[in-house]
Amino acid sequence: MTQPAPAQRGTDLRTRAEALGQTLPPLLAEAEMLAATVMLGEHGRRRAGLGDEFWQYRAAHAGDPARMIDWRRSARSDLHFVREREWQAAQSVTLWVDSSKSMAFAGAKGRASKADRARLLAMALAVLLLRGGERVGLAGLAPPRSGRAQIMRLAARLAEVPETADYGAPEVAGMVAHGRAAFFSDFLGPLDGVEIALAQAADRGARGVLCQILDPAEEEFPFDGRTVFESMGGSLRHETRQARDLRDRYLARLAERKDRLATLARGLGWHYSAHHTGQPAQAALLWLYRALEGGR
Repeated sequence: MTQPAPAQRGTDLRTRAEALGQTLPPLLAEAEMLAATVMLGEHGRRRAGLGDEFWQYRAAHAGDPARMIDWRRSARSDLHFVREREWQAAQSVTLWVDSSKSMAFAGAKGRASKADRARLLAMALAVLLLRGGERVGLAGLAPPRSGRAQIMRLAARLAEVPETADYGAPEVAGMVAHGRAAFFSDFLGPLDGVEIALAQAADRGARGVLCQILDPAEEEFPFDGRTVFESMGGSLRHETRQARDLRDRYLARLAERKDRLATLARGLGWHYSAHHTGQPAQAALLWLYRALEGGR
């Protein structure tokens, strides 16, 4: 394979950097302002982690590294046991932000798209968690790390993720066993991928939140008369002369979708919430933080 010349590589890098520079500062600045509006209480809590004080034994799970197994305790049983310690150090949180074409929808001029709101909430949540000493990463893009430098890495990654398929499915690559996770999406596509991802997360002992982000037009269905409905990727198209006649059926289907997501989350010890882009972001961020902490 022919490698580009150094000058060409430099030009390409500069082009990407300039493009990124146009999107990175606004996202990061807005996220940090949003995070600053959320008042945090005492960050410490008693939870399994990496501290020095012994808390309890638990049966080993798939994915636990061998170094975590207490071989002396395990020798007295047919099972392997892990020696858990009191929460005194960073917990790992993995974020997944849907980058599908569906998320680019905005129902009114000047209103943030679903993708913009998802990135903002994810980035603000990362800022809160990282400032609290936790490790945060992006599924499949950036492993969980701590520190101010990680804030910049996450902002850069979120700004450069391209739109892919019409609808997205959560990614669990890089999710730490027994950690936490947050999935941001409109969840309007097939739910098979969501179910698979949640099952894989549960196998790793991970718990977290599903944040469904919708536009007010998707919540209210304010359409009447002749209307053409088309997916953001152009793969689906439906034309009707009486859009109002579809409203009740649409709202019933949307309610069923929300109930299904809530049931899936609840069955695995996760939390679910719907947020639309016409609402203030502060309330959603506070809910996300508290839900990840185990309270609501």
